[in-house]
Amino acid sequence: MPLAEAPAAPAGTLPQLFPVLAACWRPPAGLGDGEVQVTARFALRRDGSLISAPRIVYASGVTGEGRARLARTTVRALEACTPARITPDLGRSIAGRPIGLRLVRRSDR
Repeated sequence: MPLAEAPAAPAGTLPQLFPVLAACWRPPAGLGDGEVQVTARFALRRDGSLISAPRIVYASGVTGEGRARLARTTVRALEACTPARITPDLGRSIAGRPIGLRLVRRSDR
């Protein structure tokens, strides 16, 4: 679950990091009322910055231009949210390793 505001302390574990990154994401308007999911794969450096642009590996609930907008929005959100504040220990353990982040917008119904 995304956080309403960033925590004061750096993330020391992946379960602490994921909500911080997810808090930066807002799906674009106009995608309809159904559930939307997107999964981004990326890698971070020891300092929490992106090694390269995130890659969208899965998206559901949208097609065509909506899917393209969802992908662009997700990549921009992760770029804006990094470098993530992480502890040196977490940085050493995740540096260069692929991370998959699944983001879901639930239906309002």
